[in-house]
Amino acid sequence: MNEKFSNIIEETNHLFMRCGIKSVSMDDVARELKVSKKTLYAFVKDKEDLVSKTLTFHCQKEVEITCGIISKNSNAIDELVEISKYVSEKLQQVHPSIHYDLEKFYPAAWKIFTAHKLEHIYSCVAQNLEKGINQGIYRENLNIPIIAKIYISRIDSVFDNQIFPADKFKMVDVYSEMLRYHIGGIATDKGIKYLLKKIKKEKLNLF
Repeated sequence: MNEKFSNIIEETNHLFMRCGIKSVSMDDVARELKVSKKTLYAFVKDKEDLVSKTLTFHCQKEVEITCGIISKNSNAIDELVEISKYVSEKLQQVHPSIHYDLEKFYPAAWKIFTAHKLEHIYSCVAQNLEKGINQGIYRENLNIPIIAKIYISRIDSVFDNQIFPADKFKMVDVYSEMLRYHIGGIATDKGIKYLLKKIKKEKLNLF
């Protein structure tokens, strides 16, 4: 990916996250990025191709950041909290229609997003669970494959406008409650004590 195309994809990602996908036209993209439509079509076939390439970029960026967080944290709860801080920050920048737009109108991009959840996010959660069990801060009897898939299914619920209408619920608040529910279900007494101490020491807003 050359530098110009990389910049186009990155800026388009910001635009989609801020405004949604379906409502943004190729004219809007060109105008926002201050490039011609001819320039856009030199890199992508159409809007669907642009959406797919933009989502691929977004997923790759997320993999890079989460892997960086995991590499720096030896404690499973520290790791989970740091990733959750990153996710919460991103959720505050995401348009409520993103999830719906992808699933309804952009099947190729939705397939990319689904694969990202089932592969990368599943792997991160499963590894975190295994680490926490080994450290004695998560329960020994956790069924890792099931818990990891439950976690993934809850991600979809955060974006579900029928369950959590955007005019009544903030996605970041829904996610924070989901996270509390997740940790409460997997942590041992030792893990809960460690988390409470961490919350008090770092004055965490997530909990």
